[in-house]
Amino acid sequence: MGFHRRLAPSGFDRGATSAAVCVLSAAAAALGAVPALAAPQDDTRAKVDRLYEQAEQATEAFNKADERADSLRKQVSTAQDEIARQQERINTMRDALGSLAGAQYRSGGMDPSLALLFSDDPDDYLDKAAALDRIGAHQAGELKDLQMAMRDLAQRREEATGKLAELEKSRKAVARHKKTVEQKLTKARQLLNSLPLAERAAYDRASRSGRDIPDLGDAAPASGRAAAAVAAARSAIGRPYVWGASGPTGFDCSGLMQWSYAQAGVGLPRTSQAQRYAGRQVPLSQARPGDLVAYRSDASHIGMYVGNGQVIHAPYPGAPVRYDPVGMMPVSSVTRV
Repeated sequence: MGFHRRLAPSGFDRGATSAAVCVLSAAAAALGAVPALAAPQDDTRAKVDRLYEQAEQATEAFNKADERADSLRKQVSTAQDEIARQQERINTMRDALGSLAGAQYRSGGMDPSLALLFSDDPDDYLDKAAALDRIGAHQAGELKDLQMAMRDLAQRREEATGKLAELEKSRKAVARHKKTVEQKLTKARQLLNSLPLAERAAYDRASRSGRDIPDLGDAAPASGRAAAAVAAARSAIGRPYVWGASGPTGFDCSGLMQWSYAQAGVGLPRTSQAQRYAGRQVPLSQARPGDLVAYRSDASHIGMYVGNGQVIHAPYPGAPVRYDPVGMMPVSSVTRV
C-alpha cells in the first residue's frame, strides 16, 4: 500500500537484497528532476509515504482483529447451541427421574418386612423387590448423570461468558484499527491536496500506471493451483484498492492474495503476516509465478510474483490492482503455497 521514494537494486539484481521503487519515484520521474526549491514538496511526499505505510499496517491489524471477531462469533454461536441442547437433555433427565421416583413410591412405599409378611406369594414379592432394587440402582445412576450434566452446563455457560467478553474486546479492537486507518488516509489525502496541481497530477498518473501487461517471461508456476491463482490475480488488474476488502470488486493487499488463491481452491489466512507462513519459504532468486512476496520486516504488505521480476498487488487507496517490479520495496520473504 505504501509508496517508497528511493530506488535500490532489486532482489533479482543482487540476490536477497531488495529495495524500494515507489509511486513517488514514478511521480518524480514523470515530473523530471525536482529542483532544490521543491524541498517542501519532497517533505510532503515523504509524510504521505509514511502515512500510507502506517495505514497499511493498521489495515492488516484491522483484518486480524476482524478475523478474530468472526471466529469468536462462530464459537459463541456454537456454545449457545450446545448450552441449549444440554439444557434440553437435563430437562429430559429430570422428567425421567420424576417418573422413576413416582414408580418407586407407588411400588415400594411399604416397609419390606411388612410387605413380605402380608404377601400371599413370597416369590412374587421377591420378584417385585428385585425390580425395585434395579429401579433404585438405575435412579442413582441417573442422578449421577444429571449432576455431571449440570456441572458440564455450568462450565459451558462460563466459557460462553468468557467468549462473549473476548468478542466485545475484539469488536473494540476492530473499531480502533478502523479509526486509525481512516485517520491516516484522511491525513494523506489532505497532504496530497496541499501539493501544487502538477504534483498531484503526477501522483494521479503514477497511481494508474502498471496496468499494461509487462513481459512476464516464460517461467512456469510451481503447481497447478499456483497457475490458477496467477490467472485470478491477473483478472483483477485495474480493480480498486479498498482497505479491508477481499474481492471480488475491490481488494486490499492480503485480500487480493486470499481471493486469488480461493479461486484455485486454496484457503489462505486473511492477513499478510499470516500469509507469509502459508507455505514453504524460498529464496527471492528462486521465485516462481504464484509465490507470495511479503514486504517490509513486519510483512505489512504482500503481492504475488508473476514472472520476470514482476508482481501483482493492490498498492494503496487510489491505486488499482497492478503490476510492479518485485523490488518496489524491501522484500522480507517469498512463500510458495
